[in-house]
Amino acid sequence: MANVLFLVHRLPFPPNKGDKVRSYHLLKHLVARHRVFLGTFIDDPADEAHVDTLRAMCAGLHVARLAPARSRLASLAGLVDGRPLTLHYYRDHGLQGWVDRVVAEERPDVAVVFSSSMAPYAERHPGLPMLVDFVDVDSAKWSEYAHRHAWPLSWLYRREGERLLAYERSVAALARRSFFVTEKECALFRSLAPECGGLVEPLANGVDADYFAPDDSRECPYPPGAQPIVFTGAMDYWPNVDAVSWFATEMLPAVRQRHPNATFHIVGRSPTAAVKALEGPAVQVTGTVPDVRPYLQHAACVVAPLRLARGIQNKILEAMAMGRPVLASVQAASALEAEPGSDLLAASDVDGYVQHLDGLLTDPARCRRIGSSARRCVVEGYSWPAQLAAMDRHLQSAMVPRNPTGRPVAAHLPV
Repeated sequence: MANVLFLVHRLPFPPNKGDKVRSYHLLKHLVARHRVFLGTFIDDPADEAHVDTLRAMCAGLHVARLAPARSRLASLAGLVDGRPLTLHYYRDHGLQGWVDRVVAEERPDVAVVFSSSMAPYAERHPGLPMLVDFVDVDSAKWSEYAHRHAWPLSWLYRREGERLLAYERSVAALARRSFFVTEKECALFRSLAPECGGLVEPLANGVDADYFAPDDSRECPYPPGAQPIVFTGAMDYWPNVDAVSWFATEMLPAVRQRHPNATFHIVGRSPTAAVKALEGPAVQVTGTVPDVRPYLQHAACVVAPLRLARGIQNKILEAMAMGRPVLASVQAASALEAEPGSDLLAASDVDGYVQHLDGLLTDPARCRRIGSSARRCVVEGYSWPAQLAAMDRHLQSAMVPRNPTGRPVAAHLPV
């Protein structure tokens, strides 16, 4: 058993959005084997109700409250000092003080850092071995945003991509090991940071296939006769907003010409004004729901038309585990070790989506075949324990030698 300092940019419970699903399962994996000291942020007041759940799991906990509007303003300091705006957004003196005390008093063996934005808190302690879960190449995300927005946002996003990449490279060079969600993301980072090529490896997302499993007792949330097409996700995240807007305006009308009972259901927390504006007779925007599984189980099919997709999408794994046919963008589908046409379907343009949906809505038996194959694919290849076992090896090698009293052999952690 080791002492682990775990730093996460968003409270890892409840696991109700992509990054929180990954960070929660990583936390769950760590606390089963080690004493974990968790430092994190709350950016949603609704998450306050779950702090005690995490307190019971961890040997120590510090939660910093983040007000998005104030943090966005504070992040502009990066325009003055040249650092990425992201680092200023997640800067908190109280959290840094807590980290310093944990390092001084608890002598953690290793820091596990979830996302580059949390690395500054561990960097102050150069003797503390660091493992970093970047998840995605975030700098590339900002650079892609630049291509999809007009000036001045295009300039700001391009700048953030450049500055954040420089910081990601410096963090990866310091870390004992860094992880990305797919080999494709690893390859991208190696091409951008060749000096770190031997220090990164993939750590894929998983899915709780016992939780996300079909259950005939679940009540159907849709009206009789409907052919529900479903999208799930946090609806204040720009790639999700772009995806549902594109689908509702470009694909859905064509689908409904052949299938007038087809309806589009956008299921997820915090829908933006742009998402709410899509609502109408053929489009339902649910907002937060207590349980996403009935919406998935009773869907005719699930779509993930993400034009900006980095890494493995939890929404796809969850729908596949529920035994539903999934139609995703080529970018999102290619991140998975799944057989196109058998385990899931992929499309790259409007015509491709419409043709695939026409085939699915016309042939329920085919939907069942794809759904069964999809569930088998994720059960066999995407369990969380199997994926996270890769980190255990590096945790062991990074641990500091200790004497029989449990104290470090050398005073390696100056504060």
